Amino acid sequence: MPYVVTETCIKCKLTDCVEVCPVDCFYEGANMLVIHPDECIDCGVCEPECPIEAIKPDTEGDAAEKWLEMNRQYSEMWPNITRKKDPPADSDDWREVPDKFEKHFDPGPGSGT
Repeated sequence: MPYVVTETCIKCKLTDCVEVCPVDCFYEGANMLVIHPDECIDCGVCEPECPIEAIKPDTEGDAAEKWLEMNRQYSEMWPNITRKKDPPADSDDWREVPDKFEKHFDPGPGSGT
């Protein structure tokens, strides 16, 4: 049961979670993070570190299919992140915005999408 990063992270991109990960399985895109599900050891230490509750077990809600595949796909393209960074200046403005994946997801250069 790996953990996955969900739509809530888009444009908030808080990185509190990356420093607690014992296996460094977080990857950074233009406006969100993802977890490589094959690298995640299911320890769950990242989930409570996320102040916006963007990290979920892959068995919870729509994480089981949509977010698991999305995290897998982009973790294979994006660079690994292991240190906390400052969030985007406007991250607080995006916390409650609905439908961020459809409207605001940025796969970044070279992603092929």
